[in-house]
Amino acid sequence: MERILVSACLTGRPVRYDGAAKPVGAALFERWRAEGRLIPFCPEVSGGLPVPRPPAEIIGTAADVLDGAGGQVRTGTGTDVTAAFVRGARLALETAERAGARMAILKEGSPSCATSHTYDGTFSGTRTPGAGITTTLLERAGIRVFSENDLPAAAEYLAELESTTR
Repeated sequence: MERILVSACLTGRPVRYDGAAKPVGAALFERWRAEGRLIPFCPEVSGGLPVPRPPAEIIGTAADVLDGAGGQVRTGTGTDVTAAFVRGARLALETAERAGARMAILKEGSPSCATSHTYDGTFSGTRTPGAGITTTLLERAGIRVFSENDLPAAAEYLAELESTTR
């Protein structure tokens, strides 16, 4: 059975920066949970950040952060939390690899978990195209990442993975 790394907040755990959860109530997601496929993980908490915590945004891109090319993750007051985000991303990758997960479903918009957009580092609510730090690291390692908004595509990929391993 294929395992799926999943943002812990999507499973109902209150680990987001604001102390909340963002549970996914979709029947498909609940089926995967019941089947024991989901591996809940919060890179930000695992990286050492508290709950609640100040919101953080990427300055530059996730690739810039991971490659040491000047990217940073900062809170609205300017505190540099880059190291915690990178540490959490590495721990997420280790967790996925240990479990044999070849796919993940992560929280869109998060500086860790976004798949298509993050926020631009100005704390103005302005979205910018790009992935989060954990998503970028997982994808570099060959793990396919989907957002919670793209469960049908995740289900197709899961079926594809399982058809090639039988």
